[in-house]
Amino acid sequence: MNVADSQRVAAALEHLDYQHVSRAEEADVIVMNTCMVRQSAEDKAVGRLTSLKSLKKKNPALVINLMGCMVGVKPRKELYERFPFVDVFSAPSDPRPLIAHLYQQMGRDLEEVETSRRFAWLDGDIRLPADEAGQAVTAFLPIMDGCSNACTYCIIPSRRGGEESRPAEHILSETRAMVSQGVKEITLLGQIVDRYGQDQPGMPNLSQLLRMLHTIEGLERIRFLTSHPNWVTEELMRTVAELPRVMPHFEVPVQSGDDEVLENMRRGYTAGQYRELVARIRSLVPGVSFGNDIIVGFPGETREQFEHTVGLIEELRLDVMHLARYSPRKGTVSATRMADTVSEEEKWERFRVLEELQEQISVEIHQRYLGEVTEVLFEERQRGRWKGRNPNNKLVFVESEADLRGKLLPVRVTLAGPWSLVGELVESGKTAEKA
Repeated sequence: MNVADSQRVAAALEHLDYQHVSRAEEADVIVMNTCMVRQSAEDKAVGRLTSLKSLKKKNPALVINLMGCMVGVKPRKELYERFPFVDVFSAPSDPRPLIAHLYQQMGRDLEEVETSRRFAWLDGDIRLPADEAGQAVTAFLPIMDGCSNACTYCIIPSRRGGEESRPAEHILSETRAMVSQGVKEITLLGQIVDRYGQDQPGMPNLSQLLRMLHTIEGLERIRFLTSHPNWVTEELMRTVAELPRVMPHFEVPVQSGDDEVLENMRRGYTAGQYRELVARIRSLVPGVSFGNDIIVGFPGETREQFEHTVGLIEELRLDVMHLARYSPRKGTVSATRMADTVSEEEKWERFRVLEELQEQISVEIHQRYLGEVTEVLFEERQRGRWKGRNPNNKLVFVESEADLRGKLLPVRVTLAGPWSLVGELVESGKTAEKA
């Protein structure tokens, strides 16, 4: 989401004839887009922001903009006091305060940025930043912002606000604009992406939106994240199964395999219901793959409860796991009302147990690809090899002298590791010639 927000700001600045520079020391405007999901991310942002103070002192005309979850939906007084050298504070997904500030500096009319809609600026007229246009094969596209679920450990609802779906016509228009700039694959973003359209009457749901996007000429692939177990409908499963351009991959976090921990997290489902969901998706979507999130060391999590999570992962054998050690976030229910009972040492131990287990599972899954042909959308050259992804979001590398950027090509897998696959182009001579 932050990548997409940063692209939106960059595109907005280019509308004002600003150009990207590689070094902060050369900039007239510096935007720091922040994350607060974990304490380490906030600490890093504070350190980097503090380091910019000296640049402001040397160049008083420099405009510094602090944006994102560290600011929240409404800037707090303490931020102004803590960082007096910052000129503009912007909520997540909202470039308007910065644009308004720059317009004022230029003495230009502010009418076009004075609006009550959070996403109004550039809606339907999005363009990639100049350094990405024509180069970006994949792009993130927020279709909603905020979250109204309020899990006890999560800071997002208080920082990004309640969920708000974007109009379908804006999403379709921006997708067409991205495709015209060379984008082949879009990933639709939402904190709970399955709830798209449910916050406003008369809007399409996610399944209906996917069907609309599927008709756009030149768009090769569509992905979406992140799903919530309570909102993955059978209609969505069938839509993914029926539409060839919608990739058969679900990002559905479980967070824990223990029912009591899940209840304390306020997730709204049991481990058994999650098992049933995975089984149902597998039965309806051929060749489907899964991404999964887990938090270890949640307040009160016993060793036995952690073992329930281990058992669930061993049983389901999902493709990818995004692991996090619990970190209390000020303002969340878990930080306010629950004692952080698991030591850092124990959190790290549990982290490593799951990390090693997932590595074994990933190797096992990837071994099945050996000798098989999979279709890869190539994104960029990395360390002398071309990098791309297959429909199941597996990283695939091949060696080729041809320019494969943006090409959708069959690859035979010759090597399988835990985190990626290596292969060769099928009929490499003809393929390279066409590419």
